[in-house]
Amino acid sequence: MLLTATKERIDFLPHYDTLVKSGMYEYYASEGQNPLPFALAELIDNSLSATSRNAGIRSIQIKLLFDDSNGKPAVAVIDNGRGMTSKELNNWAVYRLSKFTSDHSGYVRPLPVPRSLNSDISYFGVGGKQAVFFVGQSARMISKPADSQDVHELVLSKEDFEKKEKNKEAIYSGYIRNRKPTDSTHITSDDERFLHNLILEERDKESFTAVVITGVQLDHMQYLKNYFHLWTRQLAHIYHYYIHGPKGNETNAVTKDISPFNNIDIEISLFEKGKVPKIVNLREIKDDMQTLYINTTADSFEFKALVEGEGIVEGIIRYHPFLYDKETYPDDPCYPSKLNDDDEDYDCFIVEKGARGKRPIFECFWNGRLIPYTTVEDFDWCAPPKKRGLAPIECYNRISGALFTNDKFQVSTNKLTFMDLELKLKDKNTLFTRIFNGQEQRMKIDREFALWLKDCHEKYDKQIKFTVFKGVTTRTDLPSKRMQSPWTVYSAIEWDGKTYKTGQLVKTTKTLPIFYGSIENFFLYGDHDGDIFATGGEVQIALEPKALYAETKTIPISKLDRTVSDKAVKKYIEDEMARLPDKLSVTWPEGDELLPNETRFAGTPIGALRIEILNKKGEAMQKLPGTSHGGSKKLLVELKVILHSPTGNKEIISHISQHGGKWPYWFKKMENLQKLGNYTLKLQVVLNESSADTYAGRTLPSKTFKFTIIEGKPEKFSVGLLELPFQVGVPFNIPLELQDEFGHTTQLRDDIKPILEASGLTLQYEKLSAGTNCVIKGVTARGCVNSYQGKNFNLKVTLPGLKEDTQIFKIRLQPGPPRQLKVKPDSEILKIENGTAFPFQVEVLDESGNITAQPKLIVHCKFLGAANLPVYSVDCSNAGTNILTGPVIHVQNIKKDQMLKAKIEIPSCKDVPPVEKIIKLLPSSRVARLQILSMDGQKAIQIKHQDEINWIAGDIMRNLIFQMYDEGEREIHITSSMAEKIKVNWTPRINKEMLMQGILPDVKVPTSVKDVRYCLITYLDDHVSLESAFTVRPLPDEPRHIKCKLKGSNTLQLGEELQGDIDVMITDQYGNQVQTVTSACVSSLGVSGPGLDKSNLQITWQESTLTMRVKGIRFKPCLLGSKELCFAWREFSDFLRVNLIAGSPAKLQIVDWPELEKPVAVINGRELQKPLVLQLCDQWGNPSSEPNVKISLSKSSNLKIFSSNQQHKTDENGRANLGVISIHAPRGEHILQVKAAYNKITLDCPIITLNVLPDPEKPVRLNVKYDKNASFPAGGTFPDFMVSVLSEDDNIIKNINPARISMNMWEGQGSGTRIPIDVTTFSCSKVKDDKEEGFSYFRDKVIPERVGTYSIQFTFAMDKTNVLSSDQIIVEVVPNDPVRLLPDSLPATPAVSNVRTVTSRTLVKDLHLHVMDEYNNRTGFDLVGRIIAKIKSPSEDDTEIPQFQGKVSAVEFPFDRGSAEINLVLAENSPGRDSTEYILVFEPDLPALRKPLEPYRLSFMFYNDYKKQQQMATLTRERDQLSQSIGVYRNWFDTTNQLVAEMRCQVKEAETRETHLKNELRKQQIELPQTNTVVKITHCPTLLTREGDRIRSNGKFGGLQNKAPPMDKLRGMVFGAPMPKLYSTFSGQIDLLQQYRAAVVKLDSVNKDLDLHLRSLNTPEMQKKKQELAEQEKNLMLIEQKLGMTPSDKVTESLLQSIMLDASDTPIPPKRMRRETVKKLYSSEEWISSPTKKQQQQLLQLSSSELNGTPRKRKA
Repeated sequence: MLLTATKERIDFLPHYDTLVKSGMYEYYASEGQNPLPFALAELIDNSLSATSRNAGIRSIQIKLLFDDSNGKPAVAVIDNGRGMTSKELNNWAVYRLSKFTSDHSGYVRPLPVPRSLNSDISYFGVGGKQAVFFVGQSARMISKPADSQDVHELVLSKEDFEKKEKNKEAIYSGYIRNRKPTDSTHITSDDERFLHNLILEERDKESFTAVVITGVQLDHMQYLKNYFHLWTRQLAHIYHYYIHGPKGNETNAVTKDISPFNNIDIEISLFEKGKVPKIVNLREIKDDMQTLYINTTADSFEFKALVEGEGIVEGIIRYHPFLYDKETYPDDPCYPSKLNDDDEDYDCFIVEKGARGKRPIFECFWNGRLIPYTTVEDFDWCAPPKKRGLAPIECYNRISGALFTNDKFQVSTNKLTFMDLELKLKDKNTLFTRIFNGQEQRMKIDREFALWLKDCHEKYDKQIKFTVFKGVTTRTDLPSKRMQSPWTVYSAIEWDGKTYKTGQLVKTTKTLPIFYGSIENFFLYGDHDGDIFATGGEVQIALEPKALYAETKTIPISKLDRTVSDKAVKKYIEDEMARLPDKLSVTWPEGDELLPNETRFAGTPIGALRIEILNKKGEAMQKLPGTSHGGSKKLLVELKVILHSPTGNKEIISHISQHGGKWPYWFKKMENLQKLGNYTLKLQVVLNESSADTYAGRTLPSKTFKFTIIEGKPEKFSVGLLELPFQVGVPFNIPLELQDEFGHTTQLRDDIKPILEASGLTLQYEKLSAGTNCVIKGVTARGCVNSYQGKNFNLKVTLPGLKEDTQIFKIRLQPGPPRQLKVKPDSEILKIENGTAFPFQVEVLDESGNITAQPKLIVHCKFLGAANLPVYSVDCSNAGTNILTGPVIHVQNIKKDQMLKAKIEIPSCKDVPPVEKIIKLLPSSRVARLQILSMDGQKAIQIKHQDEINWIAGDIMRNLIFQMYDEGEREIHITSSMAEKIKVNWTPRINKEMLMQGILPDVKVPTSVKDVRYCLITYLDDHVSLESAFTVRPLPDEPRHIKCKLKGSNTLQLGEELQGDIDVMITDQYGNQVQTVTSACVSSLGVSGPGLDKSNLQITWQESTLTMRVKGIRFKPCLLGSKELCFAWREFSDFLRVNLIAGSPAKLQIVDWPELEKPVAVINGRELQKPLVLQLCDQWGNPSSEPNVKISLSKSSNLKIFSSNQQHKTDENGRANLGVISIHAPRGEHILQVKAAYNKITLDCPIITLNVLPDPEKPVRLNVKYDKNASFPAGGTFPDFMVSVLSEDDNIIKNINPARISMNMWEGQGSGTRIPIDVTTFSCSKVKDDKEEGFSYFRDKVIPERVGTYSIQFTFAMDKTNVLSSDQIIVEVVPNDPVRLLPDSLPATPAVSNVRTVTSRTLVKDLHLHVMDEYNNRTGFDLVGRIIAKIKSPSEDDTEIPQFQGKVSAVEFPFDRGSAEINLVLAENSPGRDSTEYILVFEPDLPALRKPLEPYRLSFMFYNDYKKQQQMATLTRERDQLSQSIGVYRNWFDTTNQLVAEMRCQVKEAETRETHLKNELRKQQIELPQTNTVVKITHCPTLLTREGDRIRSNGKFGGLQNKAPPMDKLRGMVFGAPMPKLYSTFSGQIDLLQQYRAAVVKLDSVNKDLDLHLRSLNTPEMQKKKQELAEQEKNLMLIEQKLGMTPSDKVTESLLQSIMLDASDTPIPPKRMRRETVKKLYSSEEWISSPTKKQQQQLLQLSSSELNGTPRKRKA
C-alpha cells in the first residue's frame, strides 16, 4: 500500500516486428498484381534521389544473385549516387524519419520541371525499410560518400533483432562498420560469399550506395525468376518518364529530342547457376504500357489543373484510332479489354466499353513516378455524354491518359496510392486549362475536348471499309460546286462487323422523318480506286415503299440504323402497302353484262355498273387511308369507253362517279355503240382534287373490259373499184360491197347468184366468192372492137333477194393479147445482094382478129445460114403494125450465091407462132482486100500485115506498090475517087497519079536505133474499111564518134579519187552505139587533163554494155575549180568536166586574227576586240565548206568565257562564228584551246594565249576598318566603321556613291553570306572635312539594347540586282553599367498575417533579385555582396513594425553571380498594425560598386485576422490585376502620344526640306509649273540616253523593253555626240529637281500618315478604351481604399519595370523601334502595340473585355 502517489518510468519502444513485418502489411496485391515490383521500386526511388546531382551517368543496378555456388540467394540494389555519411546512414535506419524532420532538414524544394521529373521521390523515411523486409529477412547497407575515403556499412536483420531480444539487449541499436574500399575480410560466412565480388567492384568508385538483401523469401525468388519479363516491364512502366524524358518513348519519332534524362540507366541482372545471366536495361524495353500507349497514339490533348494554390496537375489524353478492322488501343494484361468467351455467368449483363474495356482513362504519376494503385476513371468534361455529342460514343473508349502531379498531393508511404487526388481534381473550384503548343489557353475545356475528339475521329479513324468499286462520278445534287466532284461510287461497305450491299433494305436514325428504303449506292468523297477504309461517307437510298415514294435520299452513312432487322423493315413496307387501294369489284345489277373479250352486233346495249374499291385486306374504301400519306383524300371512279381505230384510240364515252348513298359507285346503261371495231371499257380510280390516276408514283386500281362490235345482215350493195384495162378474152373481177342497215360493210349469203348483161358482147364468169370480200371472179368478154384503142360498153349486174338488187356501170373493152403475126411480102423466097438490107411489113393480131398493141411488143427477125449476120427488130407497141428492117447483110469471103433463112417472131409473146422466109444472097462487087509489095529490081516481095523490116539508120525505102481485089478475088482498077480514099501515115503529101498507078510514097528510116517507124496504109469508103501495116527498125552504121558518161557526182575532193565511174561508148554518126566493137579497142583509149594523177588510172572492158570503164581519176595538188578531161580513141575524142574542191577537213584556222605567237591582252570581264571566226581547211590550206562540224573551247577551270553566239557549228561555208567572247579569269596568262573533230579524227586546231589584266573599275570586295579591340556595351555607340570598295587590282575605287553602301545588323551568328530577313539597316554617315577619299564612314551607330551575339555585314549595291557583301563581323553586346535591382517577374502584392500557419506568414517565396543595367539586361555577374531585407512603414511615426521569423527586423541574403534568392516569412505573433500597408525594402550591399544601387521596394498588407487576411489577399490580387491593366493602358497611350509627336516632327522636317529645295530651284531660275504638261515629239526610236534608255515619242524613256544592251557589248556599233557644255549644269538641275520631287512625295506621305493617325485617335474604339481606363482607375481607387493602401503610381511603375525586363530581341534603336511598332496599330480587334515582344503579348492578352473578367475572341 502506497502512502502517496508515485511515478514509475517505463520504456515502450515498439516491437521489432513493427519494422520487420511492416512490408507484409504495406505491400498488398491489388487488381491481381503482385506487389513485389513495387517494393523494388522503393529501392529505385532512393537511388534516383541519390543520383539526382550526378553530372554524368546515373547508374542503378538491381542484381538478383541466385547462384547457389556463391552463397544463399540475395538481391542487391547498387547506384553511383552521392553516398551517405555515417550520420546519414544512421538517419536512414530510423523508422519514419523523413527528410523534413531529420537533422539535415535544410530541405530545398526542387524547381518546377516538366512532368515534375525532379527525382525528389525518396520522401518519408519508411519505404526503403518496408521494401527491404518485404523482400527478405536482412539488409546490408554499404555506402561511400564522395568526400570520404572510407566505406560505411550497416546491417539490419530479423535474426539480429531476435538475438538482442533474447539477450535483453537494446534492440534499436547497432554498429556502423567503417572500412577501406574493396576490403571484404569481415565477410566470413559461406552464405554470403557473393559479397566478395560485390565489394571488389568498389574499386575506383568515387561514391556509391549498395543495398544487399538476404534471406529472400522462396515465393519471391520463384516470382523473380519465372516472371522476369513481366516485373521488369512493370518497372519500365513505373519509371517510364525518368528513363525516356517528358515526352516518353517515342519509338516512331524521326528525330528524338536531346533530353537530360538520357543519362539514367536502370539495369537488372539475374544470375543463376549453370545459366547465362539475364541482363536487361529498362530503356530497352519496348512493350511497357506507356510505350504502347505513346506509339499507338494518333494525337494528344494536353491540359493542366490548378488545385488549392500550388497543387499542379499536368495531364495528357491520347487518342488510339480504329484502323481498318481493329482497335489500336493496346491491351494490358492487368485489364483485359475483351470479355472471356467461356464466361458462363448469365445472371448479369456486362456492357462492353469498346477499345478501353473496363480500364479507367488516367494513370497517375507523382513527381514523375507511377502510383500504381490509383487511377482516375474520367472527368466530367471527358466522360461519355448522356446525349449524342460531336463524336460517336465509341470514340470516348479510344482514349487513354496520364496525370502528372507535383509533391503538393499526398501519397501513401509505400507510394502505392494517392490519398485524395481524385477528390481534389473533381472539386468544383479546380480550374482546368488546355495546353496548346506549350501555351495555356483559358477556354471551355469541355468544348475544346469535344472538338478535339471529333477532329481525331474524322482524321484518324478508319472504320468503314468501302468495297466493290464502281467508278468516280459527279454529284449535281449538291449545292456547292466545289464539293460536287470527285465522288467515288461503291456497291458495298463493311461496318461494325456487318456488310451493307446495294439493294439491301435499311432504316435511318436521327433523320426527320425516319426513312425506310433500299440501298442504291455508297459515296466516298475523293478520287479513289479499289477498296478503301474511311471514317464516313454517304449512302443513296431509294425510299420504300416505292409505290408511295418515287424518290431517293442521300444521307451520311452514320445515320443508318445498325440495330434494325430486315424483317422489321419489310414488315413496315408491307403494312404501308396493304392500306392502299388494291383492286375494283364490278357487278351488273340490271343485266346486259359485258363479258371479257365478248363480240357484239352493232347497236347492242351494255347494262348498268356497280363498283366498289377494295384494299389488299378486302375492305371497301372511299378515300385514301391515314394522314401520314398526304391527308384524307376522296376517291372517284372514272368510266371510259375507248374505240381502237387504225388512226389511234378515240374516247367515245367518259363519266366520273362519286360515292352515292345506295350504291358505292354507279354508271347507267349504254345503248349508243354502233361503230365497228375493238373497244375497251376502263374503270379507273382517280383522286377527287386532281383527277390523277397515280398516287406517290403508283398507279391507282383499275379494271378493263375488252370487247368487239361487228356488222349486221346485208341490205344493199355497190360495185367496187374495178381493175383496168378490160381486154377481149382476158378475165377480170367485179368486186361488190354489201352493207347492213347502218351502212357497215357485211357479208353475202351463199344462195345468191349474180346475173351479168352487156349489148354486143358475150359475157361469162367463173364463180362468186362470198365472205368478207364479195367478188365475181373470172368475167370474160368477147367481140369486135374495130380499133386497137378499144370501145365503150354498159355492164349490168343483178343480185336477186336484196332490197336494192341492181347496179349498172360503163366499161371500155380493148383488143386482147397477141395471138398471131402477119408478114408482107407474102413470097417465100427473097433475093438480096451481099452488103444490103431488106424491109418487112408486120401486123400483130388478137384471138378475134383485132390489131392489138401492148407495151414492149418488139418483133425480131433472125438470119440463119452464115456467121455474124444482123438481127432486125421493130417496136409495135403503139399501133400493133410497123416496118421491120435493119443493118446490111454481109457475109465474109463469099465467092458465089448463098441461101439464108429469115425467122420473124415476138420474143415476149411465146403464144404467137414465128414466120420464116428464104433469102438468096449474091456476092458483092465492092473492094474487099488490099496487098503491099516491095520491088527489088524485077522481083516483087510481098509485105504482109504487121511485118518487121530491118534497114540502115538514116536511109530511104523506095519502090513500094499496092493492089486491091473484090469479094470474088477480081482485081479492081483504081479510079480517081478510089485513090482519094487511100491514106498513109509516114507522109502527109501523096501523089494521086502515082496512087492510081499503084505506087506508094518512099519511107525515110529513123536515125536512132531506138526510134522504130510504124507504117500504115488505109482504104475507107461507105461500105468497107481496109488497112495494112509494117514496122521499119533502124540498124547502127559504121563508127564515127566516142561518147563519155559519168555515173555519179562530178565533184571530187583534192587528194581523193572520183567516186563515180566514167563509161566510154563508140557510136555512129547519129550517136547510135556500135554493136560490132570488141575488148581489143581498150588499148586504143587515152585519158589526159591538167594536173591529172594517172598513177591509179584503170580502163576496163564492160562486155554487158560494150563500153570501156575508166576508174581512178585523181588530181595532184593544184588550183581548185573546174577541170576538163580529154578521152581519145583512134582519131575520135570527147571531153568531160569535173569540179575539184578542197580535200577533207584537216585543220582549223582563225580568220582575220593577230599573230597567235603573242598573248592577246584582255581586261578581266571585258570582251575580246574581235569576234572569233574559225575556218575549216584541208591539209593544203584550202578552205573546206563542210557544215555542222562541232567546235568546242577547252580551257582551265579558273578561266570562264561567255560567247555572244552559243551555236558552235560550222555553216555551209565551213566557217564557225563564235561571236565576241568575254573573258573572266585571274590575272596572268591563260590558254584557250580550240578543239574539233571530223569523222572521229581530231583536227589540227590553233591555241590562243590570253593575257588577262585586272579590271580597275570592277568592285570585287569590301574592306572594313574599325577598332577591333573595342567593347560593345548595350545601348552604347559603335566605333566608327570605314568602308572602302576594292577593285580587282586591290586598289580603292574612289568615285563610289556612299548611298549605295549600307550597314546591316541582325541578332545571332549568320550562316554563310546570306542575310536574314529581319535585319536593321544603317545608311552612311554625312561627309566630314577629314574624310579620306574612297572611304565611307558609319559613325555614331547605336549598339542594340539587348545583350547577345550580333552579326554586322556591309553591302554595296553594284546595280539593281547584284550586291557585294563584306565578311560578317561578329560582335558580342555585353551589359552596361548596373543601375537597378529588379526581380525576375513582378510578384503579387503580399497579404500576410501573424497567425501560426506558415503559408499565411510568407511574404515572398523563391524571389530572385538581379542587378540590371538601364536596358534591363542582367549584369554584375562578378559582384559579390549581400542583400539586406527590412520592413518599413509609409508613415515615419509608425513604430509598430512587423518582424521576420526569429523576431528579427532585418535579414541578410548572399548575393553572388549577379542575383540573390529571397525567401521571407513573418514571425509568428509578429507586431504590426492590422490592415496596414508596409514596405519590404531590399537594399543591396555591393562593395565593388562605386555608385550604390537603388533598393527594391515591395508593398504588402498586414492583418491580425486570418479570415480578413484571406479576403484582403483576394482584393490584393484584384488590385494587382487592375494595376497591371492600367499600366498597360497608360503605356500604350504614352506610346501613341509619342508617335503623334514624332509624326508632327517628321511633317515639320519635310516642310522645311521642301521649302529649302524650292528656294534653291528659284535661285537657278527654275519655275515649277502648277499643272503637268506633256511635250509631244516625233517618234525616233534610235535616239538613246547615255544610260542606254530609248526615248519614246511621248517624251518618256526607260523600261526593260526600251533598254539598249550595255555599251561594252555594243563597242564599235554606236556613236554619240560629245558632252555638251551645259551637261554639268543640266545634270545639277535634274538632280535638284529629283530631290525636290522626293521631298514633295515625302511631305505628302507624312501628312497622310499624321491625318490617318489623328482620325484613328477619335474613333469609337479609342473613346471606349479611354472610358475603360477611367473605369479601371476608379475601381483601383476603391480597392485601395478597402485595403487601406495609399493610392500611388508606384505599383504602375513597378509594372512597367517588369514589362521592360524582357526587352525586344530586335536590334533596332528605341526611336525607330517605336515608329515601326506603332505603325502596326489600330485594327478593330488588335488595337494594342508596344515596344517589346513580351509587352505586345501582354497587351494582346489584356484586352478591355478580358480585364473586365470576360474573355473575348480575337483574330489570330
